[in-house]
Amino acid sequence: MIEKLIYLESVDLVEFLGVKNAKLEQIKNRFPKLNIVARGNWLKAIGDAEEVADFEEKVNLLLTHYNNYNVLSEKSLNEILLGDRLTEASSDSDIILFSTSGKPIKARTENQEKLVKSFKHNDLLFAVGPAGSGKTYVAIALAVAALKNRKVRRIILSRPAVEAGEKLGFLPGDMKEKIDPYLQPLYDALQDMIPAVKLKEFMENGTIQIAPLAFMRGRTLNNACVILDEAQNTTNNQMKMFLTRMGEFAKFIITGDVTQIDLPNKQQSGLVQAMRILKGIERIERVNFTVKDIVRHKLVQDIVEAYDKE
Repeated sequence: MIEKLIYLESVDLVEFLGVKNAKLEQIKNRFPKLNIVARGNWLKAIGDAEEVADFEEKVNLLLTHYNNYNVLSEKSLNEILLGDRLTEASSDSDIILFSTSGKPIKARTENQEKLVKSFKHNDLLFAVGPAGSGKTYVAIALAVAALKNRKVRRIILSRPAVEAGEKLGFLPGDMKEKIDPYLQPLYDALQDMIPAVKLKEFMENGTIQIAPLAFMRGRTLNNACVILDEAQNTTNNQMKMFLTRMGEFAKFIITGDVTQIDLPNKQQSGLVQAMRILKGIERIERVNFTVKDIVRHKLVQDIVEAYDKE
């Protein structure tokens, strides 16, 4: 008789063990000779050494499946426990990663696909185009996939806190509460891709950081995938400051829409200047999105085209 403890790291216990431990009961039924107990994020199995080893192997397969797909369906659970080949596993090389609902996230347009391919071969990417073209969402998906595949150790997401009509000083709350609305689109994308329990852990331990551009000053960003969103609202000095934060083994993605510049006093956009100055440098790539890449409501494309004509 031996005892084995397995830690269920960063899992949603309701998703993994089931409502009222329904999935845990299925695991217990597969190993009737073992005494299996769940306490918090720990699973304990007591019994014959060979049975316990088989139990540990199956639980690790379940964890791998959950970490890949962010869900563990009863069908997948049974297939893994029985040693069958998973019917829902996909070999689609176009898939970047799976959402928290288990649906594949992949490029949906030609330019989104170009961004995905460019990410593999370049350290600095400019993704420029209209609202709704998926440039930020795909960029964050690439960053999350790089983190899951251990190609980077952390993700850093940033935006310039430039008012588009509102004034920060008049918004309620402390500085964090004033800034958070500007960063909410980044939170939204992450919540689509990382289960809530794991995302909270990543945010608390600094694996994922979301901060205004001003907080980048003085830092060297090594082993990180760094995304600067809404970069059309950076000044020239801000953009230079951001670009020079790049450390070893870092990937930078800069997204923006040069038709939506909200800088005061008609200042020149740092994004526009940077793309001009850095044109032609090796390992720097620019991907231009168009209205054809818009993947939001079908009316968004019509709206963008109407404003462009005006």
